[in-house]
Amino acid sequence: MEVTGKIKVINAEQQVSASFKKRELVVATEEQYPQFISINFVQDKCDILNNFKVGEPVKVAINLRGREWVNPQGETKYFNDIQGWKVDRMASEAPAGAPMPAMPATEAFAPATDFKEEEHDDLPF
Repeated sequence: MEVTGKIKVINAEQQVSASFKKRELVVATEEQYPQFISINFVQDKCDILNNFKVGEPVKVAINLRGREWVNPQGETKYFNDIQGWKVDRMASEAPAGAPMPAMPATEAFAPATDFKEEEHDDLPF
């Protein structure tokens, strides 16, 4: 799976235990209602984030992880995690104020001369 958007946050690496480290990346999607997706990078994948900075447009390859946990009271809980394993830079947009490339001229359609309103149309809409 993939998530695309702009980098909002790159947190520092956390040493969770002697043998486990993780690092969080937050990506803001670019849609009508932006989503802020927290993605964890673990172990050797933490170093991937060293080459990126906040504001860059990226495409992040992810895996969804889920696990079950039974608490001391016997209640079963479920947890989800989004783990990243690859980050690619995307082409950035044109800077604000940059001129738009010229569009080639298009030829106008010739008007229909033999059109009759009462002719049957076989289109389904």
